[in-house]
Amino acid sequence: MSATFISNNTAIQELFKRVSEQFTAMFRRKAFLHWYVGKGMDEMEFTEAESKLNDLVSEYQQYQDATAEEEFEECVEEEEVA
Repeated sequence: MSATFISNNTAIQELFKRVSEQFTAMFRRKAFLHWYVGKGMDEMEFTEAESKLNDLVSEYQQYQDATAEEEFEECVEEEEVA
């Protein structure tokens, strides 16, 4: 018997933030960059990937903020009814 659990939430953004911070620290020092450039990658590809990851984190943050705002509004409505 096997089971699968699927969840849709914004908690993954913390992992993305941590990866982004680690990447930025290593990229600033150009750590291991020579291996990738030697195989044909361009430094600009890394910059673009970092930008896309930061955009993804921002998008998740927007969804988290919107959800928190909706929950707050529901709570206020319930208090007004009571």
